[in-house]
Amino acid sequence: MTSHTARTALAEEIARVVREVPGVAFLRPRLTGLLKPAVVPGPTGSGSATTAGVRLREDEAAGTWHVEVRLVALSGDRVLDVARAARRAVEERLGALLPGCAARAHVTVTVTGRV
Repeated sequence: MTSHTARTALAEEIARVVREVPGVAFLRPRLTGLLKPAVVPGPTGSGSATTAGVRLREDEAAGTWHVEVRLVALSGDRVLDVARAARRAVEERLGALLPGCAARAHVTVTVTGRV
């Protein structure tokens, strides 16, 4: 089981990596992110943490991570290309940070808008 602090640090690192992807305007928080502070821990022992537009969930039984990224793309870039680049960046960063878990990570990138 990963500690809350470690999950939060991982979510912050993923958010940083996604913000650096060309074509990403910003990360899009969920409604709860707009109503609560930027970091919202899940229920104790749930294995989830949310920071801005990144949500992490660790499935301890299966030994996998579920990473959900919600972002807004720049209007001059193809949305599909931005989403693919963001997903690839997250997968590569997970591979560097969690070598044993990266292959079993499920990364979803949703583009919620364009500016």
